[in-house]
Amino acid sequence: MTSSRSIDLLERLVAFPTVSRESNLALIDYVRALLAPLGARLALVPNAAGTKANLHAVLGPEGGGGVLLSGHTDVVPVEGQAWSTDPFRLTAREDRLLGRGTCDMKGFLACALAAAETATTRRLNRPLHLAFSYDEEIGCVGVRGLIERLAGAPDLPALCIIGEPTLLETVVAHKGKLAARVTCRGRECHSSHAPEGLNAIHLATDMVGAMRALQDELVAGPQDDAYAVPFTTVHAGTIHGGTALNIVPNACTVDFEIRNLPGDDPAGLMDRLFDRAAELTRQAQARFPGTGVSVDIVNAYPGLETPPEAEVVAMVRRLNGAGPLRKIAFGTEGGLFRERLGIATVVCGPGDIRDAHKPDEYVSRDQLARCDLMLARLVDEIAA
Repeated sequence: MTSSRSIDLLERLVAFPTVSRESNLALIDYVRALLAPLGARLALVPNAAGTKANLHAVLGPEGGGGVLLSGHTDVVPVEGQAWSTDPFRLTAREDRLLGRGTCDMKGFLACALAAAETATTRRLNRPLHLAFSYDEEIGCVGVRGLIERLAGAPDLPALCIIGEPTLLETVVAHKGKLAARVTCRGRECHSSHAPEGLNAIHLATDMVGAMRALQDELVAGPQDDAYAVPFTTVHAGTIHGGTALNIVPNACTVDFEIRNLPGDDPAGLMDRLFDRAAELTRQAQARFPGTGVSVDIVNAYPGLETPPEAEVVAMVRRLNGAGPLRKIAFGTEGGLFRERLGIATVVCGPGDIRDAHKPDEYVSRDQLARCDLMLARLVDEIAA
């Protein structure tokens, strides 16, 4: 069974309503107060407004190397969901521990904090790092400041475990993501004389058509069957345009994303869409100056692809059993750690991603127990 300490810590963490649009500072202050008496070397990396912060903590000897346990503190909203319990109060129901973020991913954070407490009772021969970030749920935004701080630090960890929910299976790869917006500028007129105007929604559908043609090419191209969706995807998520049925619309936007296999370059795919936007703009401006189509990248993070023979893979399999290696469709902060810092990274944490982001989100006691055991073995491995 999982330790009562991990459950106690999870109860405290869930009680902080760290929805991405809100501050996470109360939770970070709680964690700092927990780790400071243990002798952890602590560093805050706040956002520009000072309303949110990443926390980096190091236990054990000075110098480089060691293992980083990383996770995000923010959670998705609960509005509009039919919860049977208070989402920000941990509720036990048989083997399940319900609450927003229990699965994604405060369960792992609780186990990591419990492991840190245990580590302070041992003499470590390698450092144990903890990284708690903000705004992961809106595109891995907050951790970038922490990564830039680590890039200049003398005690860069050698290995990293991202504790996203994988049912504690070892994940060596995930897709990258690029989010972008198409902005279409038309020319309005009365709809009874529609050909005299330029319909911005029609421009938008031309761009969506280009996305669909690109998707058809990707489906027919190289695939990786280790993924549930074995090819790169291009997906239009929202479209907004028009004010009234009898007005030819002068504006329309389309938000879309590319979720790419690590081996596919999203920049090349975007170049195709930039070219189509430029072609539509030339045609539009031949009739109406100032009209056309622009495409702007809103956010992006890289995929992760760690070689199966990497040291971090061997370590996690020693700690957690030599099960199959997996690749996942959802993204994590792992690609940023690997790309910017060169830290060998895997994703492995308690809970099932299918239970995240839903009403009555939960993590099982069994999953927490297995995570506690994994991290206890980690402490044993880095202790003298």
